[in-house]
Amino acid sequence: MYIYWLEQRAEDVPPMDDWLSAGETVILNGLQFAKRRADWRLGRWTAKHAVASFLNLPAHPQALANIEIRPAPSGAPEAFVANAPAPVSISLSHRDGTALCAIASSRAGLEVELGCDLEIIEPRSEAFVADYFAPEEQALMARSSPADRPRISALLWSAKESALKALREGLRLDTRSVVASLFVDSFDSGSSDLNRWNPLHIRCADGSVFRGWWQMTNSVVRTVVANPCPRSPILLNVPACFSGHAPFPIPSRREKIKAAVSMVHGSGNFYAPSQ
Repeated sequence: MYIYWLEQRAEDVPPMDDWLSAGETVILNGLQFAKRRADWRLGRWTAKHAVASFLNLPAHPQALANIEIRPAPSGAPEAFVANAPAPVSISLSHRDGTALCAIASSRAGLEVELGCDLEIIEPRSEAFVADYFAPEEQALMARSSPADRPRISALLWSAKESALKALREGLRLDTRSVVASLFVDSFDSGSSDLNRWNPLHIRCADGSVFRGWWQMTNSVVRTVVANPCPRSPILLNVPACFSGHAPFPIPSRREKIKAAVSMVHGSGNFYAPSQ
């Protein structure tokens, strides 16, 4: 299964709200705190662009207003186009003025469970590890060098968040009920290669397993997990020349997949597509 992803920053979001739907404008007007409003707008902006790019839709403000991101009863985001459910699954995360959206095709007969998360590498206390990490994860932390522990704790926490989103439960579930296993030679966070992903898998308390991917770039951790088993995520690009008032050309799905196979998957696909 192919998964795509897009990241946007607060400065990418225009000051006007003409790209929001009428319903989204009502929700925005009900948010009282500036940070909450900014995070909400950033998440919607990122998700709408991901949906537009994935579905080959125009991305001028009027077209974006026709794409709506609504919360499901579980709270998970769902995409609608022209007031009809879009044939995609999406997941959203934001942290410190940056938003991440993962997106995959979803159609009748194919249930896609998808979760993504974005975290900043920072120290976490021993009490945090004891309270929120499973014994296997605590053991990994204990045998890691002090220099690696902030990276590993951020990665484990992000992987858990992604899995809990894929389950559509979030932090309502005990975080120790999902256990992350990592496949890695190095926890270097200095890389800037957005096409370099490392595999992971999550074991859930009910015995089910999510496969996924993680990366660290410039002290940021990103994780994506899914069921069915995903190939490594493919970056969607929003052209820098986008003016906010004119549509931009978007490559066809076939061109994207060809590029992904030659540039990303050719470098090593940990999971076979049929898994």
